[in-house]
Amino acid sequence: MQLTAPASHRTGIRDTDGMAVASFVLGLLGLLVLNLFLGPIAIALASVALWRGTERRGRAWLGLGLGVADLLVLAAFMEFDSTISWSF
Repeated sequence: MQLTAPASHRTGIRDTDGMAVASFVLGLLGLLVLNLFLGPIAIALASVALWRGTERRGRAWLGLGLGVADLLVLAAFMEFDSTISWSF
């Protein structure tokens, strides 16, 4: 009889928690620079973390929202400047 969770299960949860935090950080950073690349990465990491059942669901949802916001900011500035990138 095993009383603790297998090591792979604990590692998997830790990995998904890391994905949730990474999606939040990349989404936040993507609002300032490289939003074309960091936004989709934040969305993908947050989606995988939520799908795998992270314990940091709030952080994953924030990462997902920030990733979408990255792409919306990029689209707005592209429309405003008629360019593929934007700067301060």
